[in-house]
Amino acid sequence: MDDMEKWPEIEKAATEKRRELVLQGSAVDKRIYSNGGLASSIYSLQLLNYLEVSQCPSLTEIHEDVQQLTNLQSLILCRNKLASIPNVIGSLKCLKVLDLSVNNLTALPEGISQLRELNTLNLSCNSLEFLPDGLSQCTKLSTINVSKNRITGFPPDLFSERLDLLSTLVASDNLIEVLSADIRKLSALKVLDVSNNKLSEIPSELTDCAKLKEINFKGNKLSDKRLEKMVNGCQTKSILDYLRGKGRGRQGEDGVDGDGGRNADKKRRPQQRKKKGAEEQDEVEELNKMVVRVLHVSDVPTALAVSVSAEVKDVRPYLVCCMVRGMNLKSGNALKRFLVAQTKLHDDLCGKRTIATIATHDAQLLKGPLVYDVKPPTQLKIVSLGRKEMTAVELIRQLQLEADELRKQKKRQNVTGLHKYLQLLQGKPLYPCLVDAEGHVISFPPITNSEKTKIKKTTKELFLEVTSASSLQTCKDIMDALIVKMAELNKFTAEHREEVGSDEEGDGAPEPAASSETSGQLIIQQIRTVDQDGNLKVVYPSKTDLSEGSGNLTVIW
Repeated sequence: MDDMEKWPEIEKAATEKRRELVLQGSAVDKRIYSNGGLASSIYSLQLLNYLEVSQCPSLTEIHEDVQQLTNLQSLILCRNKLASIPNVIGSLKCLKVLDLSVNNLTALPEGISQLRELNTLNLSCNSLEFLPDGLSQCTKLSTINVSKNRITGFPPDLFSERLDLLSTLVASDNLIEVLSADIRKLSALKVLDVSNNKLSEIPSELTDCAKLKEINFKGNKLSDKRLEKMVNGCQTKSILDYLRGKGRGRQGEDGVDGDGGRNADKKRRPQQRKKKGAEEQDEVEELNKMVVRVLHVSDVPTALAVSVSAEVKDVRPYLVCCMVRGMNLKSGNALKRFLVAQTKLHDDLCGKRTIATIATHDAQLLKGPLVYDVKPPTQLKIVSLGRKEMTAVELIRQLQLEADELRKQKKRQNVTGLHKYLQLLQGKPLYPCLVDAEGHVISFPPITNSEKTKIKKTTKELFLEVTSASSLQTCKDIMDALIVKMAELNKFTAEHREEVGSDEEGDGAPEPAASSETSGQLIIQQIRTVDQDGNLKVVYPSKTDLSEGSGNLTVIW
């Protein structure tokens, strides 16, 4: 039997002259295992501009013949067990997106520096100890993600004027000890995340990055303890203002000459100390605002119950839930910020929903108890967001048509996010769903949740769910991250005191925010998840949750 017969996806791509090919999941992994790697015929598909091979732990290497795919613009090789990448990858001169995340890479080939069209490089969740020199030659880079590796420092040429399009640099959860002052050369930098590293100093030159909007230095033991407090609780602007002040202070020290300068300094010191004390007190008060209080399930006799059917085991077995009160969605753009944050979590931590999926509901619109179950695609009916009721088969068919149309509009350069979600259910005879007491499907992970429980500005209590096919701990970690982000957003909303806009169904007149909505404190109500016999599977949050990597979050039990 030849390659084409074993790999019908490759045969279809060849006969239809397709520009895209996606291979993922256990069925593909079994073929890779028995074949000793990818089919050689895949490297003959020279029309491809998008290739994804993911979620295949038997894939440990990519053959050098990959250099034949000269039209590739996106190469997605995430969530495999790749131990190395061939140096000939530098031959892919059209490559714009390279995703090697969640593999076993310990080093990268120098050939990567030859990818002159590259704009997105994702190397997160590997075992890299260093990055190759020469990345400054990839002058079109706009996003680099090297989080969750073992990197001890950045290569000197990464901070180069040549990378004048680099706007996002994510290097959290590494072993980085020094951040060079040359970072000021990254003129387009907007997002910098070096949280959970081994930094002791933050260079004041960072303030020269004029476009910087978001920084994260949490989890570093800084020598400046006041600054350490600030990075764990203050907004980016406050931190940059402080660094800017430190920079001016050093310039002043360098410029002092004669007794006049020293005497002037002596006169200013008492005022500076007084001002410093007041600022530190303000910062402590700011930190205290970011608090969540956990309401134990035993304290709420009417707490919502969620049971899990045995059939989900082979589809999407893991689920954690909780209830959240005190989230202010009514003020200004608070709801929009929350939805944007949820999308960002889906794209980053959730691996574009391949690792886990988040769903949020208006708790007042739920009718419990809830059941996490499976249904055949023809029997699963849902009123998905912004649509009429239809079966899962009809919904996926419609989404597929929309995704195909979007790809045509974009000249087939990328598979859309929508299309990537549809691949996650390909070939499955049963689909997971969360069903309310009246038999209505309120959630269909990883695709969508229901219009019936959609959150709005007027939502006062949220029901959160996270599902995954990976592990229960994955669900908990994602839920932790979501709650921390909600606390940060709530604090931001409380501090900025935006006008409260009416809901779309109201009269359109803004109204003052109620004091309870601006307190900033979240109340997290525990939810028990049980099996069909009532035996406890998980309760979230437990005492071990919301502890690791929660920054300045204070949890009151």
